[in-house]
Amino acid sequence: MLIKWLVSIVIVVALLGGLQPLLARYVRLGRLPGDVTLVRNGRTWHLPFTSTVLMSLLAWLILRWL
Repeated sequence: MLIKWLVSIVIVVALLGGLQPLLARYVRLGRLPGDVTLVRNGRTWHLPFTSTVLMSLLAWLILRWL
């Protein structure tokens, strides 16, 4: 049972990693309302709160279907 979960998680992470450039074109991940970009002392930090929630929801839905 644990091996099924581990394999499922690896597959989902690989799929989302591979689909991220495609999803970024259409969904604009990282630039959604709720994603924060901070610029301080010449450094830029991206805090993608909303994008993280959406990706987690997508991963949860995929795992529910397996």
